[in-house]
Formats: sequence, structure tokens, C-alpha cells
Amino acid sequence: MKKVLVAAGETKGSLAVLDVFRNQVKPPEEVILVHVQQPLGKSLMGQMIGEAEMSTLKDVIKDTEFQEELDKKSQRILSYYEGELKNDGLFKIKTVVRTGNVHEEILKVAEEEQADMMILGCSGKSGLDKLITGCATKDVERNASIPVVVAKGGGCSVKDKPCVEPIGETQTQEAYNAR
Repeated sequence: MKKVLVAAGETKGSLAVLDVFRNQVKPPEEVILVHVQQPLGKSLMGQMIGEAEMSTLKDVIKDTEFQEELDKKSQRILSYYEGELKNDGLFKIKTVVRTGNVHEEILKVAEEEQADMMILGCSGKSGLDKLITGCATKDVERNASIPVVVAKGGGCSVKDKPCVEPIGETQTQEAYNAR
């Protein structure tokens, strides 16, 4: 496997991607770390806004303290993931920051970078919380043209240890390792 896209975030599910990467994936030639900034927060409104509106919003917040804070947060998150991966012996790591609809931006980066596989975190939210904030992981899985592995951070196994749930077109781990 040449390139693996890893979605970097700060939820338990997002942090679980590191364990999945370490324990389940044959080390790739390159890792693409992606963090998507959400200027409207983690609300359904952020998922519903179109490209034209998002472009206007990006222009409005450009060069503001708010954008500086979003950038600092992205840098902090990506630095953490990059450090963890480097500690594991991976040195070819590319970081990408995008602003917009999380699942759309992740899919765009995967296509642009020609990733072979994606690893995403899933918070395990359900019911009303999922209805209000949406589920970017499921949206990526539904629309991905490459295998997607989902790491769950909470409620999946004992003592908050992450587990792996292959979904969609995802093959078994044996098939990945055979590549």
C-alpha cells in the first residue's frame, strides 16, 4: 500500500485511528493526515451549507482572530498525530488542512492525493446527537471509492480500547496485508 489517508480530529474515535494504524495496517509509503476545520462548529448547519456559502464564509473569516484560532487548533491536532506517527517510525507524512464540509473535504483530499485507503474515527454517537450533528464518517463510507476502515473510540469494547469495524467496500485485514 502506497498512501493511507488518516483523518485527524480530537474525539475519542478520531484518536483511535492511531491504534488502528499501529495494529492493523501494514506501514504505507506515505501517510496523508487531514484535518477539516469547521467554522460553524459540529452542527447539522455545517453539513448543509453549500460550496458558495462556504466560500463566502471563508472570505469573511479570512485574516481574523477566529481564523487564527481555527489554524492554531488544526496545527495542534496535526502536530500531535504527526509526532505519534514519527514515533512509530513513519517519516513520509503530509499534512493537509481544509475548511468546509468534513466528509466532502476528506473525499476530495483522498482523490487528489490518490490514497489507497482511508482510516477514520467514529465517535459512536447515536440518536438525537447524530441527527443534530450528522455523521461525517458514514457519509465518507457511503461515497468513498477506496477502502475505508473505521476506528471506534467509545462504547465499542472494554476500557475504551478502540476496535476496528470494516465497512462498505472495505476488505479484510488479511487482504490488506497481502498487497
